[in-house]
Amino acid sequence: MRELDRVTTERYGIPSLVLMENAAAATARVIAGSFPSEIANRSVLVLCGRGNNGGDGAATARLLAHAGANVTAILFGSIADTKGDARTNFEALASLAQDSSAAKGVVRLIECANDDDCRNSVDEKLSESPDVIVDALFGTGLTRPLQGVPAEAVRRVNALRDLANANTLVVSVDVPSGLNSDLPEPIGEAVHADITVTMTAPKIANVLTSASNYNGRLIVADIGSPAELISKVPTDLFLSEEADARRWLVETRYPPNSYKNTHGHAIIVAGARGFTGAAALCANAAMRAGAGLVTVATPASAQPLVASQVMAEVMTAALAETDRGAVSDDAAGFFSKFSERADVIAIGPGLSSEDERTRKFVRRVVENRRTPVVVDADALNCLSPWPEDLRGSAEFPIVLTPHPGEMLRMMGTSDKSALDDRIAAARQFASQHEVILLLKGGRSLVAAPDGRVFLNSTGNAGLGTAGTGDTLTGVIAGFLAQAKSSERISALDTVIAALYVSGLAGDLAARKLGMRCMVASDIRQHLSAAICSIDPAGEQPR
Repeated sequence: MRELDRVTTERYGIPSLVLMENAAAATARVIAGSFPSEIANRSVLVLCGRGNNGGDGAATARLLAHAGANVTAILFGSIADTKGDARTNFEALASLAQDSSAAKGVVRLIECANDDDCRNSVDEKLSESPDVIVDALFGTGLTRPLQGVPAEAVRRVNALRDLANANTLVVSVDVPSGLNSDLPEPIGEAVHADITVTMTAPKIANVLTSASNYNGRLIVADIGSPAELISKVPTDLFLSEEADARRWLVETRYPPNSYKNTHGHAIIVAGARGFTGAAALCANAAMRAGAGLVTVATPASAQPLVASQVMAEVMTAALAETDRGAVSDDAAGFFSKFSERADVIAIGPGLSSEDERTRKFVRRVVENRRTPVVVDADALNCLSPWPEDLRGSAEFPIVLTPHPGEMLRMMGTSDKSALDDRIAAARQFASQHEVILLLKGGRSLVAAPDGRVFLNSTGNAGLGTAGTGDTLTGVIAGFLAQAKSSERISALDTVIAALYVSGLAGDLAARKLGMRCMVASDIRQHLSAAICSIDPAGEQPR
């Protein structure tokens, strides 16, 4: 970000002071828009460090005062301690405080000569329970845990926010103070914000748990860095957005003359005797996600129950089974012929992985694939540790969808610390085995064979319930079935879009039902609303 700001100034002639002013304007707009009535007469406390983050805060204070808010800014130091653009903004705020007739609201700047001054000023103003607290203490440059008065101030802010009767809105500038913007875990005491306004692009601490839990609602503000410059920044880490899902939906819109075969056929290999629910969840999700045809291939003894659980539109097929009612390698020949009409195969939900014959069947399906294949749940366990000689390809990609436990088994370890850096672990595995890896978790991500990693921006804690993984696999399979109709959509694009849409469906379900009472089928029921919200025009008959 520092390099981006520098090049923006040098190559495009946009002064750094203008970038700071734009950052403040974005923050002020978010704050003003958070109240049903005007910001005028609202009380605002701005906590400012001496660096550029504090300069953002000083400019925000000035703009809010001009909008009519009653603003107190506390500078943890003196203006003489600041420099550059930050100093310019503190001096401007001090001038406004001396002649507040220029502003609609009241503005006050408190400079702290020492720790006691800071402590007393913060205690006094927090005791007044302001309507808004702007956290502009430390930005992206922090690398050490907070100590002393700043740490005390952060604890006081969090304590006030946590009061049952508190109505104070806490807004952090760029990242909540106390976080290292480059790390996914907190390094110490940090502000728990209600809203974080980050500039130009999200930082790792904005999107990866558990640091992202401190952000509240994340807003990415455009402060003037040219889009073409941002796109050229060398990075292999991305945040998927609605635009990514919209592009996929637009590219795969149903033409007027399309029909079930052009929408693709997904075959779901799932279920075992006594474990049929996962197969039904997966197949129903694939159907609801838009596949033209969906068939569940399941062990013969499980077929009648699976048939009774799936939607009427879903077909079933019986596979040879072991004496425990799991699919047997005896089914491999039949399945190879049967699956010739498939556009995608998903394998694993409720399949069982206890029998060697089941493991052999899974290996043969993945190894001999003639379509993209999605490997989930028990199929992942059947192939763990992942065989070194089993690799994906551009023509017939392999999509793996493990949760952390399955990921560790694929990696051949039980050491949980192997996933301390989930991004690095996923990137290495996907690159090494040439697969598309969707690693589920608090912030699910998709790792590509070329080393790029895409963090998903939808979803909530309510998705942590039985069957949501089976549903996600069904959505991915349904999307991959449809993607065959477009030469401009890759399997990677499709997986990213499926994850985004599935998470959004979960968010819509949570808004309606609450996270606690959500179940996996609620996600499927909200797929239509999620898709229509992203591409409403494409879902209407023409």
